[in-house]
Amino acid sequence: MSAEDARALLERLHAHGVDACVGGGWSVDALLGKQTRDHSDLDLWVPAAHLDPLFVALGEAGVDRIFPWPGDRPWNFVLHDGARLRVDLHLYESLADGSLHYGSVVDGDSFPAEALAGHGFIAGATVRCESAWWAVRCHTGYPARDVDRHDVPLLCRKFGIPLPEGFAPCLP
Repeated sequence: MSAEDARALLERLHAHGVDACVGGGWSVDALLGKQTRDHSDLDLWVPAAHLDPLFVALGEAGVDRIFPWPGDRPWNFVLHDGARLRVDLHLYESLADGSLHYGSVVDGDSFPAEALAGHGFIAGATVRCESAWWAVRCHTGYPARDVDRHDVPLLCRKFGIPLPEGFAPCLP
């Protein structure tokens, strides 16, 4: 997915009142202020209460089909347009104490709202994205993929975050 496609989808969501926060690889590049690798999708954190306007906005962009993915759940699933646009949705709910809840009531996780309070740039546009510490955490909860071995050292170096165990230092 191109930076221009990501920016256009974010602008469309904003126009529909959807409070989207960029996650995943695009969040890393937004925090770094430049695109450092190719991206197959756009990960988005979205309040579950914004689901209706989210579907309207994505539908207008043709992103209206489920893309079956292992581990799909009602709060995390992928939509696509049948061609080049793919959006990986992560739905959350705000709790009374100000934290955010992701997942089911039985086995979900709560996390601080500051996790989604980062800011960066995609194709010249300012976007809300994951904070650097949260992006590192989200890229380390499973066996590292090539993209994780690329992203995590870049974030750690830029933001002074200790490199997690198992990640090689990023070359200059």
